[in-house]
Amino acid sequence: MEDSGGFTGRGGGNRRGARFEKDWTKGSIVGNLVSLGWPMMVGGSLNMLGPTIDMIWVGRLGSSAIAGVGVSGMVVMLVNSAMAGLYQGMRSMIARAIGADNPEEARHVAQQAMVITLAYSVIMAIIGIFFAEQILILMGVKADVVEQGAPYLRINFIGMITMSLRMVTEATMQASGDGKKPMWVAVFFRIFHVALSPVLIFGLWFFPHMGVTGAAVTNVLSQGLGATIGLWFLFSGQTRLRLSMRNFRFDGKVIWRIVKIGIPASIMGMEMNLGNLVLVWFISPFGTLGLAAHTLNQRVQFFIGMPAMGLGQAAGVLVGQNLGAKQPERAVTTGWRAAGLLTVMMLFFSGAVLLWAEYIVRIFSSDPALVEIASAFIRIGAASYLLTGLTGSLQQCISGAGDTLPPMLVTLLNLWLVQVPLAFFLSRYTGLEVYGVRWAMVAGTVTAAIAYTIYYQMGRWKRKEI
Repeated sequence: MEDSGGFTGRGGGNRRGARFEKDWTKGSIVGNLVSLGWPMMVGGSLNMLGPTIDMIWVGRLGSSAIAGVGVSGMVVMLVNSAMAGLYQGMRSMIARAIGADNPEEARHVAQQAMVITLAYSVIMAIIGIFFAEQILILMGVKADVVEQGAPYLRINFIGMITMSLRMVTEATMQASGDGKKPMWVAVFFRIFHVALSPVLIFGLWFFPHMGVTGAAVTNVLSQGLGATIGLWFLFSGQTRLRLSMRNFRFDGKVIWRIVKIGIPASIMGMEMNLGNLVLVWFISPFGTLGLAAHTLNQRVQFFIGMPAMGLGQAAGVLVGQNLGAKQPERAVTTGWRAAGLLTVMMLFFSGAVLLWAEYIVRIFSSDPALVEIASAFIRIGAASYLLTGLTGSLQQCISGAGDTLPPMLVTLLNLWLVQVPLAFFLSRYTGLEVYGVRWAMVAGTVTAAIAYTIYYQMGRWKRKEI
């Protein structure tokens, strides 16, 4: 069937042809995971490529610049995670509607999510204008780090509008079952980002030398390009779900449903990023080198985890669509298959970082002291990578079903009962010092994997009504 918005469901008949007719609730589960997941894996990796490239260039400006951009980036991710949680509510509702062959409802949910996105991003921009320095001072970092990081933080907060619009267009297309268009958006705006970043950071050609400020400006401009392309795809009907502002109305009930599902996911994301910020407090007393090493390790870990996140998101979309199509057991199988695929993938990543940790760090910095600390951090983190795929896939499937409260509780309890106490104890009362913080993070991954496996097996999530 085709509605006025341009989505083709199970009935076929799309005048644009078979490219929009794929029904993800039928056929091979592994085949669907790979087909929907590989573009999300590529897009997710590209989303991390920009900040990683920035860190490579910023690394030429010294350890203070690395630490300033790294800590500021953690704050930006904390803020983005709150918005991403609300997108989880939207993802779940759109996926259920598509699975139930109700594109009109899916489009209506996407429209209301746009309202939430714009309101949130404007508030964040105002906060960033006035409180960038104060936020970094609260982190307990040194004055040189505040000086380098504040402009980066302020500009990224002001640019939250473009970032949020890009993220909501990406989430809408993916939840409808289109992973390729968001991937192409990521390709275009990251090519732009990679090309512009060194130009503004170092003042090449006729551009001024902007340092870390240039990295922030590049990020905002590239995100704006991504948002523009994403909106064009959605409103021109070039993706599975065509949006339109015709008959738009503010719908408080739908917004509340999005928020009700999304708030626990937002809290979970903020808890995860808050955990990283708390760990910075434990690392900061060991000096700027330790903080810079932690920053580089986080970039590497995020980059390695992005393929797992992409396939996990695909599994979450498939779970939502299968629940909408009244196929709960197929949804369950989807999660286990995704966990198996990702565990095999992460085995290769773990081996790679164990073998080549120093070479990876030297991509960012040639400082021998920093290479020594950061490569040790990366090798310790390799111990948890095997479980990252399992944890990420099951968490995404549970959240994709709209059951976002249990993942929030797992993250909350894991952070304050495992990671933070262990980080404090191991860094202060053992000979591990700064390395104790890294081992505490590994312990947190292990306990999270156990908790998600138990809850997923219980199956309560598949009966969640949204």
